[in-house]
Amino acid sequence: MTDLAGRRAELEAAGLDRTDLDPDPFAQFARWFEVSSEAGVHQPEAMTVATVGADAVPTSRHVLLRGLDHGAFRFFTNYHSQKAGQIDASPAVALCFGWIVLGRQVRVVGRAQRSDPAVSDAYFSSRPRDSQLGAWASPQSSVLADRQQLVGAYADAEARFEGQPVPRPPHWGGYDVVADEIEFWQGRASRLHDRFRYQRVGRDPTWVIERLAP
Repeated sequence: MTDLAGRRAELEAAGLDRTDLDPDPFAQFARWFEVSSEAGVHQPEAMTVATVGADAVPTSRHVLLRGLDHGAFRFFTNYHSQKAGQIDASPAVALCFGWIVLGRQVRVVGRAQRSDPAVSDAYFSSRPRDSQLGAWASPQSSVLADRQQLVGAYADAEARFEGQPVPRPPHWGGYDVVADEIEFWQGRASRLHDRFRYQRVGRDPTWVIERLAP
């Protein structure tokens, strides 16, 4: 078993210097993600997704990162959910990966757009059958009279697709968060933490890297 406290102490002692950073923030993210995975961090792919709707009230929740594609962070959800409704109202999204056990955090600010339907089809087909049926059964974010309503909807989906593949519901799919800003935070025991921000410049991006005060 990995000594997470010891690994955190190593990372805090080493800190983060400008020369440590890859010029590509996605390569840097992949490097940190690999460190978290190898250290045994539970669900390093878990991230907070923050959205804001037309009422200007922000909300946040945890979802799982399901891929990095063409410079975008991808997750999947019900398009009738609260977060999807807010993204429809305003595509501005913030993500946060909190690998706190290692003293690390990554923040992302960007714009969410629906994934290509073929991408959503491919991912949906890879899911366990019970998860596929659940996507049909759950009216995500809607008020339920009781749990039996949900159980009954799942049973209906089971009966509907008995003996055949479960297709992707038209109301379920991916979002790609195209990043405009990515920040890497490395904790230090002194509290003089290391923070570096990548900011996108242009469509074929050049990334400007700046150190921020902790």
